Amino acid sequence: MLDFSTLSRTTSAAVASALLFTAPLTILAQEKSQTVFEKHQSKIEPSIERALEYLAKVQDQDGSYPDRFGKSTGIPALAGMAFLSKGHMATEGPYAQNINRCIDFIIASQKENGVYEAASGGSGPMYAHNISTLFLSEVSGMVDPGRQKKIDASLPKALKLILQAQQVKKSSRHQGGWRYHPGSRDSDTSCSGWALMALRSAKLNGAAVPDKAIKDAVDYLYRHHDKKTGSFGYTDSQGHKTTLTGMGLLCLELCGEHGKPSTIKAGEFVLKTHRSLPNNQFEYYGNYYNAQGMFQLGGKFWEQYATWMYENYLPKQKDDGSWDSREAGSVYGTSMMVLAFTVPYRQLPIYQRDETVDEE
Repeated sequence: MLDFSTLSRTTSAAVASALLFTAPLTILAQEKSQTVFEKHQSKIEPSIERALEYLAKVQDQDGSYPDRFGKSTGIPALAGMAFLSKGHMATEGPYAQNINRCIDFIIASQKENGVYEAASGGSGPMYAHNISTLFLSEVSGMVDPGRQKKIDASLPKALKLILQAQQVKKSSRHQGGWRYHPGSRDSDTSCSGWALMALRSAKLNGAAVPDKAIKDAVDYLYRHHDKKTGSFGYTDSQGHKTTLTGMGLLCLELCGEHGKPSTIKAGEFVLKTHRSLPNNQFEYYGNYYNAQGMFQLGGKFWEQYATWMYENYLPKQKDDGSWDSREAGSVYGTSMMVLAFTVPYRQLPIYQRDETVDEE
């Protein structure tokens, strides 16, 4: 019997306390990363704040959003992580109420089987469920006692559902991954990436997530990896590789594969292809994962990608502080852009980077 009842509160809380509101240039120890951020800092800081002001302003009272898919749990979860990524807290500060609304909306949506399902989030509930589980795991330990009690009751059921969905009997190509429904007998790397990050976050936070679940998910990703080009595909090794290679890179980096030939090759692929992202159907999704993955690699990978990202996307921010994405609207696009822009702040425990990353 798996036990998810004892989530450690010290890990996230300690990280949050240590890093909260620390200036990015103090957080960053690597000189090249400082150079990239410093070059654009005077524009990045106000850009992020305008984006967060937008996310706060358009949020509905119940914590959901009026934009596309905003009544599902995935969009409030992404917005909640965007607030956290800049160091804002659920217990105090200008966006505490917004973060707490996100938490309350997600928890109130949980069904008897553990899934977070409020309204249509696309082709099925698991995509939004995985993102929501990740958010609640990340914010756990940073909330008031009443909400912490609710998270403690809710999160174990959510994690159990993710593990059960992974264990559904599937063909060898799909085994270890996830799809849109808990009982799906196939998998895709996009849904699987969010599920894997949710499990890893919970494990770091003290949940009894089996090592085998993480390993099986990593093995699944490797089956969708093209060793020759370094790319990752959707349901094979080729589909949507321009927007999914960053996902594969990040997930492998977060699961102990740092510096392996597969991640270096993936980073090289991103450097070769990222300029084709603009106007791609999944542009903001791809940029989010590229930024996170390239930061994990560090060195030339982050330096070159970050330079392009800031120079390309800062001018595209609208007057109201938003970015509009083709895939899911303005709240989604803005949340994903904030999460990409704030990667050097390292406020979210899931995205912490090993300080030994080579920056040469």
